[in-house]
Amino acid sequence: MDWIFNVIALLGGLAFFLYGMNVMSNGLESLAGSKLEQILRGMTSNKVKAMLLGLGITAVIQSSSATTVMLVGLVNSGVMVLGQTIGVILGANIGTTVTAWILSLTSVELGGSEMNPVAEFALKMLKPSSFTPILALIGIAIIMLSKSNRKKSVATILIGFAVLMAGMDTMSDSVEFLSEQQWFADLLIAFSNPVVGILVGTVLTAIIQSSSASVGILQALSISVAIPYGAAIPIIMGQNIGTCITALISALGATKKDATRVAVVHVAIKVIGTVVWSLVFYGLMIFVDFPFMREGVYVTPVTIAIVHTVFNVLNTVMLLPFTKQLEKLGRFFIRDKASPETEEEVFLDERLLNTPSIAVSECNAKTMEMNAIACSTLRESIQLLSDYSPERCEKVLAGEDQLDKYEDKLGSFLIKVSAKEISDADSGQVSRMLHTIGNFERLGDHAVNLMKVAEEMHEKQISFSDEANREIAVVQSALADILARTEEAYDQNSVALAAKVEPLEQVIDHLIADIKNRHIARLKNGYCTIELGFVLSDLLTNYERISDHCSNIAVAVIESEQGSFDTHEYLSGVKHGDVDFENEYQKCIAVYKL
Repeated sequence: MDWIFNVIALLGGLAFFLYGMNVMSNGLESLAGSKLEQILRGMTSNKVKAMLLGLGITAVIQSSSATTVMLVGLVNSGVMVLGQTIGVILGANIGTTVTAWILSLTSVELGGSEMNPVAEFALKMLKPSSFTPILALIGIAIIMLSKSNRKKSVATILIGFAVLMAGMDTMSDSVEFLSEQQWFADLLIAFSNPVVGILVGTVLTAIIQSSSASVGILQALSISVAIPYGAAIPIIMGQNIGTCITALISALGATKKDATRVAVVHVAIKVIGTVVWSLVFYGLMIFVDFPFMREGVYVTPVTIAIVHTVFNVLNTVMLLPFTKQLEKLGRFFIRDKASPETEEEVFLDERLLNTPSIAVSECNAKTMEMNAIACSTLRESIQLLSDYSPERCEKVLAGEDQLDKYEDKLGSFLIKVSAKEISDADSGQVSRMLHTIGNFERLGDHAVNLMKVAEEMHEKQISFSDEANREIAVVQSALADILARTEEAYDQNSVALAAKVEPLEQVIDHLIADIKNRHIARLKNGYCTIELGFVLSDLLTNYERISDHCSNIAVAVIESEQGSFDTHEYLSGVKHGDVDFENEYQKCIAVYKL
């Protein structure tokens, strides 16, 4: 009955193994958040670069399935097109082999009795069973003593790796009894049939939903059980097909056909590679006697890693020149309807939440779009005062409506992202976005208010005096400047540029107060009317509010770098005794004066 306890130990080891892999992957992704963003932004239509980028991303997050799910989400959101993803998928297939090489450390063997004691000690320390307890201890110490999220991400990587290796050792020990079982030896012979072996590898990986994990299980098994190459090679090929199940499941809810095609192309790449290289390998066996395929020669964790890597590298090299044909194949399997329907536009796909650092990157891109929409809508509305047209009014209303939708959808998505485990840098970006999207939306509201002022003046055929127009032109020029400063500061996430916004905001406040006083003087002297006074008051109030929101956005950029969002404290500080603020303020006064 000992086999029952061995099975229990095997399941426990598998649980540790999968949990450790998940923890390590999350830690790596969190640590490399900003780098992943840079990688993503570097994606181009060049298939070789896309392949290298896919390799890099997957090497970091250690899951080709996660990379493909991310691509499905990006295509469904309209960020990428199908053709851009194929090179990334091919690169991801190579990147996922990194895990197998890490796990192959378990097969490090000590030398003979004649080995130098120092060399023997160094070699023994290379075995995971020797150094992973130290890594786990270091990880626990960091978590207990450090408050930095970045350091805690490093700690989770160390602990995850230690748990993963402990699980692998447990699995290896639990299956050791199988080496003496004749029925298991007969089963391995059955797996030597390529079709059976590929099916077994596919089903096993589809259940686990990770080729890295299923290859790791095979490596653990090879430590205790003699597995011939004839059984291992087809199983490894099948494991590469089985890993596609995650992307297929993810694509079921996609609203765009191209997003579903990403998953289909992923499957096609694996199936084509398995069929072609199986035919090549077993065809060559008819004419070539491969030494490793002889009886009595068995795989090790290292040789499993080699087979896994060679298969994926050969497959990528073979298919990389045919990315356009793979794209056509995806369109062949998932066809457009004869009468095409308008596909639902997806703002930010929920699948991106599986890789929070990428989700933050895409939120940032949407926020910058919001920034551009707000500033261009305001410029249209200001232009209406001197060049009124119904077409321009429609543009202002469309821009304001777009900003409302952005704030609603982006705010909801950012709340979901903030609930994930993200790095300090990503957390700062999320906070900055949450503090600014409301201000961008309010800029759109003020653009509509200015449009209404222009409409009133146009319908009533009223206009300001030449003197008032000259004064308004000065404040409008300052307003155009503060919009440009704010837009550039946010786009570049520049503290230096953001610091130049608040001095100009103060100048605009003084200009508006001065214009109001001048209007009262003209009103007393009979040079202006009460009706125009109300219109001017509406106009100047909106100008003042616009500059206030620009100030809020700039402060959010500055405070996100400092890790604090106390706007009142910051503004109080810069207005009293800050030399740089005073110098910029004096420059603005010199430029914008009535």
